[in-house]
Amino acid sequence: MSPGVLARVVEKSQFAPVRKSIVVGAFLLALCFVSVTLGQVSSSAVGPHDPGVRTGAVNAGQSLASLTQTPGAYDFFADGFQRFQAIESVQGGANNGLGPRFNSNQCSSCHSQPAIGGSSPSATVFPFIGPNPETLVYALDGAQNTLPSFITPNGPVREARFKFFLNSSGSGLSNTPDGGVHDLFVISGRSDAGSCAIKQPNFAQNLALQNVIYRIPTPTFGAGLIENIAEETIYANMQANAQQKQNLGISGTPNRDGNDGMITRFGWKAQNKSLEIFAGEAYNVEMGITNELFQNERSSPDEALAGGLPANCRINPTPEDATNMNATQYVGVPSDVVEFAMFMRLLAPPTPSTTVPGGAASIADGSRVFNSIGCAMCHTPTLQTAPSAFTPGLSQASANLFSDLLVHHMGTNLADGVSQGSAGPDQFRSAPLWGLGQRIFFLHDGRTTNLLDAIQEHASQGSEANTVINNFNKQLTPQQQQDLLNFLRSL
Repeated sequence: MSPGVLARVVEKSQFAPVRKSIVVGAFLLALCFVSVTLGQVSSSAVGPHDPGVRTGAVNAGQSLASLTQTPGAYDFFADGFQRFQAIESVQGGANNGLGPRFNSNQCSSCHSQPAIGGSSPSATVFPFIGPNPETLVYALDGAQNTLPSFITPNGPVREARFKFFLNSSGSGLSNTPDGGVHDLFVISGRSDAGSCAIKQPNFAQNLALQNVIYRIPTPTFGAGLIENIAEETIYANMQANAQQKQNLGISGTPNRDGNDGMITRFGWKAQNKSLEIFAGEAYNVEMGITNELFQNERSSPDEALAGGLPANCRINPTPEDATNMNATQYVGVPSDVVEFAMFMRLLAPPTPSTTVPGGAASIADGSRVFNSIGCAMCHTPTLQTAPSAFTPGLSQASANLFSDLLVHHMGTNLADGVSQGSAGPDQFRSAPLWGLGQRIFFLHDGRTTNLLDAIQEHASQGSEANTVINNFNKQLTPQQQQDLLNFLRSL
């Protein structure tokens, strides 16, 4: 296997974004109405609309080109790539430690669009990877789970959090904040789970109490570049264009690590400092696998208040993922968490298109508009990385991430009621936009597949984006709005 060929590349998709036959085109045109599939928007034929997921080829998922200059680096990338796709069992399999509570059974099931390392996939949108993997794992090996109503084949991969704990009677909400992840599934009933018999959370009750919020997977392409941006660069960018930011109502701040006080940068609220912490937390929270960073079997937040997991659900010695002291190959020595981080660190950023959608002129005008109305004040187009000890591709490079890596108040509409680190209930990291052209689900909870909707969702009481969204709605012509959408889908 050679560098740059690990990504799944699909050569062509004939008119995949458009379901309607051209036979009915004249009829639709007469109605001035365009019908498109998941990932696009129905709108007036003359109005701005989301061009939809960019087709033709997959433009992400490859390794950094510089790995050929760094002896051994590609071996670690390839090993991490394989481990990222490994399927986990509870016990008795090749990879053990799943559960007792989990959301999925492999990293790549949640990070696969449009290639391994990305975000939520779809069976109906390019490159047609498959349905929501959470709909495929909940009953594997005899597990006695039911599928929550908010997990659907064509919907996004989601984790669920509860905003508050239930009251003492269990019939309503208390005033005590929860905020923790309540994993969707349990291992009870699986053939490899022994006598463990814990129950799924009562999602129906918490949905009725409006107590459930969601998060979807963040793409990891170019993550090594993000990790290697110096704090001083983030501070300098935060302080740049101070008057323009003040005029726009923008006042982003860093989230910080509780131990050393340094800037954290990964996750929807920029709550994780490094890729190893990001990987270790996900391994423990999303799959229930203990590791050298998160060594204890994880109970649900309410279960923890009641004393934790029963003994018969703590099946394996911990940590279940650890340094392999007897490995015969050097790439086999690190733990899974280290190799997950290495894979993500050495993933190249997505490659934007210069012509699709809309043509080069439209994309160029959209880029200009993106800057002129203030989008770039939070979604900073480029930040420079520091010198890297890993590989030249990470060293003093231009990271075209379209993020300032700061958290911003996004108002009542997007607020999820959860605090992480110094990021409060309505604060979120400016999501990196590179790769947006082939992303299906938008915003932290995957509430929309429509890029135009995602833009409008930024505006609400208390949002730092209100002035920018007002500029989009009132200062731009319909063509300029379309150019901006085309530019974003070119990324």
